[in-house]
Amino acid sequence: MNLIELLKAVILGIIEGITEWLPISSTGHLILANQFIKLDLSADFMEMFNVVIQLGAILAVVVLYFYKLNPFSPSKDSAEKHNTWVLWLKVIIACLPAIIIGLPFDDYLDAHFYNFITVAAMLILYGVLFIVVENHNKGKTAKFTDLNNLPYQIALFIGIFQVLALIPGTSRSGATILGAIMIGASRYVATEFSFFLGIPVMFGASGLKIFKFLLKGNHFTFDQTVILLTGCVVAFLVSILAIKFLLNYLKRNDFKAFGWYRIVLGIILLGYWFF
Repeated sequence: MNLIELLKAVILGIIEGITEWLPISSTGHLILANQFIKLDLSADFMEMFNVVIQLGAILAVVVLYFYKLNPFSPSKDSAEKHNTWVLWLKVIIACLPAIIIGLPFDDYLDAHFYNFITVAAMLILYGVLFIVVENHNKGKTAKFTDLNNLPYQIALFIGIFQVLALIPGTSRSGATILGAIMIGASRYVATEFSFFLGIPVMFGASGLKIFKFLLKGNHFTFDQTVILLTGCVVAFLVSILAIKFLLNYLKRNDFKAFGWYRIVLGIILLGYWFF
């Protein structure tokens, strides 16, 4: 096992753990990071790695929200269990658009959009949108301030926004949070629902990428397995800190700072690419 390659996996895990939850695009940052921190592994493995590493980050949500997401908890009364099942139903409904559109276009998106220019352009575009939406909503009262009161049709609309995140650089959390705020959800509700949407989406996406990796005749070597597990574990640990940071941040702040970050980073990357 090459220690340098292992260190690269740790760095990529840190990047994933931070960027999966902040609305700045984890896939985009991983694609960009691979321009400078290239693992000495096959293109097929890296295509799979960039998605599966997100599963480590998603598991942090499962751990932090296990009680809230567990409909079988013996400490919940019947009403609380019912609310938990309803929450899962809303999550499933919101995931349908990404499944319907994402599955048939997965290979096309990989071939045409997983590149430097797309990521930079999407960083700038959605950075501007965050600032515009936050300025437009300033002083307005959110319609939906509790997940229990979030209507099914609103959950579906949020899921439609999630489809936008199929383009790298958009940010899954960014697209769903932005969409939820635009249709009346509070920042906190939008953020938590975005967290929960990631669970089935990333389990499904990871399974699909592993299946395609193996279908091409690849197999996991010892080094590849260690690197993938290292990235996932680091992403999991860093994600716990990132999630707690974001929830505390939202108690006193809006998303405009992330919008400006996206714009500045996108401009720097375009400048680097062209000049």
